[in-house]
Amino acid sequence: MSKKEKDFVKEITPMEEDFSRWYTDVIMKNELVDYSPVKGFMVIRPYGFALWEGIQKYADERFKETGHKNMYFPLLIPESLLNKEKNHVEGFAPEVAWVTHGGSQELAERLFIRPTSETIICHMYKKWLNSYRDLPFLYNQWCNIVRWEKSTRPFLRTAEFLWQEGHTLHETYDEAQEETLMILEIYRSVAEDLLAMPVVVGKKSEKEKFAGAYATYTMEALMHDGQALQAGTSHNLGQHFTKAFDIKFQGRTGQEEYPYHTSWGITTRLIGGLIMVHSDNRGLVLPPKIAPTQVVIIPIAQKKEGVLEKANELYEQLKAAGIRVELDDSSDNSPGWKFNQYEMKGYPIRIEIGPRDIENNQAVAVRRDKLEKETISLQNFAETISSMLDTMQNDLFEKAKAHREAHTYVVTDYEQYKKDVHEKPGFAKMMWCKDEECEIKIKEETGATIRCIPFEQENLGNVCPICGKEAKHMIYVARAY
Repeated sequence: MSKKEKDFVKEITPMEEDFSRWYTDVIMKNELVDYSPVKGFMVIRPYGFALWEGIQKYADERFKETGHKNMYFPLLIPESLLNKEKNHVEGFAPEVAWVTHGGSQELAERLFIRPTSETIICHMYKKWLNSYRDLPFLYNQWCNIVRWEKSTRPFLRTAEFLWQEGHTLHETYDEAQEETLMILEIYRSVAEDLLAMPVVVGKKSEKEKFAGAYATYTMEALMHDGQALQAGTSHNLGQHFTKAFDIKFQGRTGQEEYPYHTSWGITTRLIGGLIMVHSDNRGLVLPPKIAPTQVVIIPIAQKKEGVLEKANELYEQLKAAGIRVELDDSSDNSPGWKFNQYEMKGYPIRIEIGPRDIENNQAVAVRRDKLEKETISLQNFAETISSMLDTMQNDLFEKAKAHREAHTYVVTDYEQYKKDVHEKPGFAKMMWCKDEECEIKIKEETGATIRCIPFEQENLGNVCPICGKEAKHMIYVARAY
């Protein structure tokens, strides 16, 4: 490796030295985003946006398979609508950005830039809903959101971010609950099947639920540094918003009724999770299913007869097999420089093909997660590469799951946990009495929060280790982004 190539790799700070700096270095070095003139507003560059497009495509297909349709609602919302649901306005008021002027003229009523769209959507639903025959409303929108965050970090917490927000209305509570949990399962698939990011799914505590929700359900992932990331939420809003906005329909008995409401969303913070779960000190590591390019072919000694022809032939084979592939036949940089470039960018598989390989009817394949060279036959080439991609996708998931399990601890002694929380970052599993005082105490004394009450419950004891009272649930606790 030349000095130029070594310096190229060293530009990323080792995660063991400074995890936060490593994360930023990986993002900036790969040109995923850039900083805009307004603090907290990021410019998502093409490679970063391609990751979001992959998430969007996967999720959108599953929404539509379950009968949901996409719409679009306005960015600006009258202040009077925000004030209709008390818990909602209290939850979002500190983060709201306001528009007070149109041109040079002061507006008669302030407008807020959506931090979420329940208010404007409920306003419109009231106009559209008449009878039980109109239900269910199964609508979703892909849009941007503005929440005026004080502390920001690319993808993880920004003043503006991209997301989808689904808002559905149902005739009965049971139908709304079924919808809420079905969407959570779609989100789990996005995380685990697409991003190879294992998650714990469960219910949020009353204190941590969405402002105005009857119940909030979540998926929680563990990052490489042992901190948790809320990766997606689905809310059963009950009739809180439909009553606040006086949304009614004529029921089957002829009486007026309030429908049941759900909302749910995933955001660009999933890209941050993707980076922090899989990547390493050389740069990005991308699971094949989400990677914008799955395979790059690099000809060796490409000026020699037949090399470029064979490289193009392999390119066409992979392309015909539906594999996202690039051929780098540029002559500006050495093969070694290209190796480092594509390792940093996280391309799942690199193929090297040179004169000697062609003579032996073979190529060299390097998986990004292992960085080990493997000689493969050119016979059934596309099938071999496709199988390697599938194996890599599964291996990355299993590796991340093993990391999570190795950093998940059972806590029965709360005083010991307070000492360990900074030295042993990860998920703490403990019993809980369901008392909010204990939840507040955990946060104040450790900086950790209850991430969820998991669906898969374990009996770790009969008492809450915080207060000693009878335990009601097993919970996951962690410091979080």
